[in-house]
Parts: sequence; C-alpha cells; structure tokens
Amino acid sequence: MRRLLLLISIFTFTLFGCASKKANKSIALFIPGICDNSPVYQMLRDGVEASVNEYNQKNDVKVKLFVMEAGTNQAEWSSQLTALTASNEYDVIISSNPSLPDLVIPILKKFPKQKYILLDASAEGNPNIYTVCYNQYEQAYVTGYIGGLFSKSHKLALIAAQEYPVMNEVIAPYFEKGAKAANNLSSVEFRVVGNWYDATKGAELSDAVIKAGVDVILPICGGASQGVITSCKEKGAYITWFDDDGFSKAPGVIISSSTMAQEKMSREITDKYLNDQVEWGKAAMVGIKEGYINFVQDNPLYISTVDQSIRDKMAALIEDIKTGNVTIK
Repeated sequence: MRRLLLLISIFTFTLFGCASKKANKSIALFIPGICDNSPVYQMLRDGVEASVNEYNQKNDVKVKLFVMEAGTNQAEWSSQLTALTASNEYDVIISSNPSLPDLVIPILKKFPKQKYILLDASAEGNPNIYTVCYNQYEQAYVTGYIGGLFSKSHKLALIAAQEYPVMNEVIAPYFEKGAKAANNLSSVEFRVVGNWYDATKGAELSDAVIKAGVDVILPICGGASQGVITSCKEKGAYITWFDDDGFSKAPGVIISSSTMAQEKMSREITDKYLNDQVEWGKAAMVGIKEGYINFVQDNPLYISTVDQSIRDKMAALIEDIKTGNVTIK
C-alpha cells in the first residue's frame, strides 16, 4: 500500500510539477548571408542577441539562441532553412530578407507548427508568420532624390546584386521616381551583378555606366559594392548608400546614407516574442515617420561633401515625410 501511495505521489508530482514549470524557449536566428561586411545582418544578430541576453539575466527560465549563417549562395537558403525547421528544436526562427516569405510558405506545408519572424519582408495572413517591412518606397525615393539633385550629367545608375520582387517593384522604380522628382531630366540605368560578393563584377559594371555618362550610383550588392566604391574613386563618380551610415567607407565619394534601424527593430520584436506579444499573421510597415528609416544629415562627411542648397532641400523633404505633408507610394 505504501509503495502504491509513493508511486501515486511521484506520478502526481511529475504530471503537475512539470506542467507548472515553464519550458525553456529556443530561438534560431537564420542569417541569409554572412555577418562580416553585411551591416544589415550584423544589426539583426546584435539586436536579437541583446534581447536574449537581457531576458536571460532577468529570468530563471533561460532562452536558447542558435545563430546560423547560410552564406551568400541564395540557391542554398531554402534547403538550409528546411533542415533548420525539420530539426524541430526551435520555437521560432527569426530572419531578415525580402525573399524569405517565398521560401518559408512552402516549408510550412511540411512543418505546419513552426513559427517565423521575418524582418525586411512582408507576408500577411499566415498564422505562423509575423513580418516587419521597412518602407523602402521612402528609402529608395529619398536616395534617388538626392542623386537627382547632385548629378551634373542627370544620369544615375542602380547596381543590384540580384533581381527580386522588392528590388524590381519598389527600390528600382522609386529610386528613379525620386531622381526625376528632383530633376525631370534624370535617367537611371539598372545593372545586375548576379550575386552578393563579386567585387570585380561590381567594378566592371560601375566602370561601364560611368563611361556612358553616369555620375551617381546606388549600389545594393553586398560585398560587390566594394568594387563600385573602387570604380567611383578612380573614375570621379559618386555614390548614394543604402541601409547603414556608409560615409566613412569612401569620404568625399559617398554623398548620402539612408539607414534602417534593424538592430532596434530586431531587439524590439525579439522582446515581444519572449513576452508573448507577437501578433501572428500580421504584417507591419515602418518608415521615416516611425523612426525606422533615417536619412543621415548630421554626419560631418555629408556636410562637407554636399552643398548647403541640396542639404536644405533634403531636410525639407524629410520633414515633409515625417509630418505627413508628403506621402511616398
């Protein structure tokens, strides 16, 4: 009888004691690229790590964080993300790239319980996905606007790593729209490297468009951007920079930097997840008004490189967007 009561006691403790103890959470951070020389992914990692570290310091229940760098070969991202999901080890997978919803949705058909938080992306209505999209209509427009104001030849170029929906449907057309709004004589050449790392190809494309008269270039091509920088330094052209403060990369050559607050956003959304506040199925968009897209105006290199008259026009445009007097879309 005593043995029976002991077994019942053990069973009761196991059933209710374990159920009452909150399970540890686990997060996988999927980097679709590499962090080195990729500010967007560095900011993503730093924000998630900061949130997890703070949570672990304050709580007895700890969060497990695994960081996976998938490399620059985009063709391999889907299989790597599938394998990460299939491991069934992580409550949520956090990542950042406009192409990720197209990769994640097919994976969910095989693994319908997995949760994903995707930054710099947009997908609405799936109860397993939450996305935050930075307003790249605004970001591309203001970048094109200063390019149009600055260019003497009225010829600009966008050199992209690859073609993808956000590039083709948002960044490229709104970069051109901003340039033409600044000067209706502006035209934009569009060139594609084919990958995110070939600096030699980036330099070749830059040399070619400069030879054709382009004097302002927007590179969005990862490591290949270094080739564009080298080309512009040698050929006397200028660069508009995207996603982080890039003035120090080429003083006197880079005329603008439009940044996105990726570290701030990744930290905030990880905090929300850890406190069970994520609105699954929703798709948010944040921009200049919300403080997640910024056109850098206080860097001394911006002030020394760009004439006051152009800086005044840019300040007025940014203020109009912040106050809602101008809407970009």
